[in-house]
Amino acid sequence: MRPVSLEQLYQKIKRACPKQELVFGDGKPGAEIMLIGEAPGKDEVAQKKPFVGRAGKNLAEFLEASGLKREDLYVTNVCKFRPTKISAKNTVSNRPPTKEEILAARPFLHEEIRLVSPRLLVTLGNTPLHAVWDFSVNIGGCHGAAEKIMLEKNGYWLFPLYHPASIIYNPALKETYMCDISNLTVWVNKNL
Repeated sequence: MRPVSLEQLYQKIKRACPKQELVFGDGKPGAEIMLIGEAPGKDEVAQKKPFVGRAGKNLAEFLEASGLKREDLYVTNVCKFRPTKISAKNTVSNRPPTKEEILAARPFLHEEIRLVSPRLLVTLGNTPLHAVWDFSVNIGGCHGAAEKIMLEKNGYWLFPLYHPASIIYNPALKETYMCDISNLTVWVNKNL
């Protein structure tokens, strides 16, 4: 049976992942814009809210530059759990979700999109781009422009952006990232 509310969907995800600490979406149900990230990190798990760590600070900067307000958006991740790896020094760190994890999370994400019913999906990085659209597409080839896509029978506008954390690890992307944010702002002001 298909969930008829976000709470029902969250309960379904909890049953599917009983041993994981989960972080669900946050924001305005029915928002016109839905931001989709990769997976929660340590800070997100601790606060039970997406994008509150270092990448969240970059997200806040992006929202400020675009004139968007977080309270008007719905923010979520593809994977609702924190994918981790253990280093040679025995420390725990984040890792990208595997293709198998993305494929397992994809039906839940598509249900979440259906329930929120946004007009625009803003994917933040390759993982959500792959989960929403296709594994053959990469962020480097399509960032910063809107594309109309179909999920089931519903059409959505998709606007791929680099992940906010990308500029932490690759500062040279900041100019491209800010240009893409400017393009997003123009698109939103013209179309929503």
